[in-house]
Amino acid sequence: MKFSEFRSMRLSMLSLLGCLLAAPAWSAQPPMPAPAASAEAPTGMSLGDDDAVPAAAGSAAAPTDALGLKDIRYFSRVLEVVKQAYVDPVSNPTLMKAAINGMLSGLDPHSAFLDKAGLAQLDEDTTGQYSGLGIEVMETGGLLRIVSPIDDTPASRAGILAGDTIVKINGKSITPDNIDKLYEQLRGDAGSKISLTIVHARSTTPIELHLVRERITMASVKVRELEPGYAYIRISQFQDDTSNDLERKLGSLIRKYGQPRGAVLDLRSNPGGLLTAAVGVADDFLDRGGIVSTRGRLQDANMRFDAHPGDLLKGAPMVVLVDNGTASAAEIVSGALKDNRRALIMGRRTFGKGVVQTVLPLDPEHAVKITTARYYTPNGTSIQAEGIQPDIPLPELAVRKVDDTGSFGIGSEADLPNHLANQGTTTGKTTDTGAADTALATRDYPLSQALNVLKALALNHGPPPVAAH
Repeated sequence: MKFSEFRSMRLSMLSLLGCLLAAPAWSAQPPMPAPAASAEAPTGMSLGDDDAVPAAAGSAAAPTDALGLKDIRYFSRVLEVVKQAYVDPVSNPTLMKAAINGMLSGLDPHSAFLDKAGLAQLDEDTTGQYSGLGIEVMETGGLLRIVSPIDDTPASRAGILAGDTIVKINGKSITPDNIDKLYEQLRGDAGSKISLTIVHARSTTPIELHLVRERITMASVKVRELEPGYAYIRISQFQDDTSNDLERKLGSLIRKYGQPRGAVLDLRSNPGGLLTAAVGVADDFLDRGGIVSTRGRLQDANMRFDAHPGDLLKGAPMVVLVDNGTASAAEIVSGALKDNRRALIMGRRTFGKGVVQTVLPLDPEHAVKITTARYYTPNGTSIQAEGIQPDIPLPELAVRKVDDTGSFGIGSEADLPNHLANQGTTTGKTTDTGAADTALATRDYPLSQALNVLKALALNHGPPPVAAH
């Protein structure tokens, strides 16, 4: 069963994780009337273990997977056993809700039943505003594993990383019996305190963190100049307004600094989001070609999305940074840019969530979030449980600065006494870009490597186009 502080992100959050990759909303069929309950079997109907419910009058034959009376009887018996023998009294509504949740969670980790609170949370998540810590989590072996932290939130500022595991909440150990109840504590009123005991990936030492919940307003897009001529675009998740926000912020950067020679698109630890937002972002960087297709059993689940003319970067080279927290909608964008040979993908293999969830309403206060389709990259590849392999694999490495001036403090000819002055046409002392490169490498090694690759691509691409006035 999937859990998420965006717990049902229509992301395909429609979490695409889980993230919900959101497909178009469909109207739910009117609920079918429930059959009348009866303690007695209808006349002429055997209650033998192997008997199936007979086909409706006039039908050719019962379906091969018809529900057997044996199964109905087992369900009824288990219900009665729980009602009579469970250590604490359990109400019928609680048991029925648990049965529905069990049925859906048995299908896959992303299908779920949404009550009024779940629907309200879904609405909050797709707008990017809620009160909590700023993390997406999912159940793994009775514990809560961090799928990804959201940028500039209590979780990210505390050093929580994708792959970490929450083992305690407010000092109480997480077990399969209390995981639902403890999960709910991740959200709460802004200003309220919570303690998490986590274990970092590849570590066995628990760390206790004390955090304060905040009203999380997630700006999904950040754009800045990485260095003159090169843009940095960070998308933390895919919300309703992500594509419009990207167009606005990147347009502002271009008006200020001119058309960039290249751009790094950072999708690391992006848990996904809405299908429509992923399509819009991919379309912003493509002039033509396919973006994604979806296939399911229902006719409305079979869709194809293609790019329209209008590349915001005018064909300038792109490098996309990904890691094991890149999921769902973020994988759609990565796959579209890779298959169309629009960008080089660098980093680690992505999460591998290649299925789409749709929210189907049952009534005004209840709905089912159910997996309705698989999605495929333009080349027809399903990344479900496989992920996207980067063009340039890049391990997670840390870089530290070392003294490069040698044992005598001499790092270049200019450090030697009585060296001859430069007689060229340059004036003043040239700028040493090594310090800036070192600072970026020590702060974010994958990003520094992406920038180096981007510069190489830009050399072959030529100068950016000059805007007409």
